[in-house]
Amino acid sequence: MKIENTKAQMRKGVLEYCILSILRDEDAYVAEILDTLKDAKLLVVEGTIYPLLTRLKNAGLLSYRWEESTSGPPRKYYGLTETGKLFLKELSSTWDDLHNAVTKVTTKKTKQDE
Repeated sequence: MKIENTKAQMRKGVLEYCILSILRDEDAYVAEILDTLKDAKLLVVEGTIYPLLTRLKNAGLLSYRWEESTSGPPRKYYGLTETGKLFLKELSSTWDDLHNAVTKVTTKKTKQDE
């Protein structure tokens, strides 16, 4: 079993949640989304993010608008729909539960904890 495959699967599993979280407070275009993910050490390439954004848009979780850019072609800005905001709220709750469960299982108990 290759560790890189497992690590990639773990990242893919949280990518939708991370993208929706990035868009929680303001709309963003793909380069901004990628920069935020890269800053968080979630390395993603454009070939991965475009199909994911399209899938989220087709599911009614995202909308987009075109905006003129002063430094090149127009940019497509993505934002959460009302459905996307509700979906993100549910994912956040699930993430908290999952994080707590994984932490409980993976954290070594000390004598004080018993």
